[in-house]
Amino acid sequence: MDSGKRALFLLLAAVLTVVLLISGCAQDENTAMKTATKVQVIEDITVEQAFALLQENSDNPDFVLLDVRTPAEFEVERIESAIMLDYYSENFREALDELDKSKTYLIYCRSGRRTGETLQMMKELGFDEVYNMLGGINSWKSKGFPTIKKEAPNG
Repeated sequence: MDSGKRALFLLLAAVLTVVLLISGCAQDENTAMKTATKVQVIEDITVEQAFALLQENSDNPDFVLLDVRTPAEFEVERIESAIMLDYYSENFREALDELDKSKTYLIYCRSGRRTGETLQMMKELGFDEVYNMLGGINSWKSKGFPTIKKEAPNG
């Protein structure tokens, strides 16, 4: 190979190497940008949407139905599969902060006031995906959706 062809070959090889390095860095930057710009989903939904969400996630271990009413309210009646975290406990925010923020949460209370405030807390704490069931368990029951009730003692 004469020196002119060799120089051209080396120049093309160098250009190709630079192009590959730049494209590799751009892909790494794009991946990093996508990870850094993860979108937080914090939404109010209707009881009908909540029911559908529960059905869709019935076998999903990363989906949590969170009842933020008091232990007494929870004991009397609740939505099946719910876990309870008492809004009125003195360490409520700290207890929320200890939950797995990467899971998906559907939250409810009696009428919606407590979950409205809980939704804001969860947003501030960096939860990825939280849905607030508007109207709480009262609206849930008024639409005829099922609950689990404590059986009355036999008299």
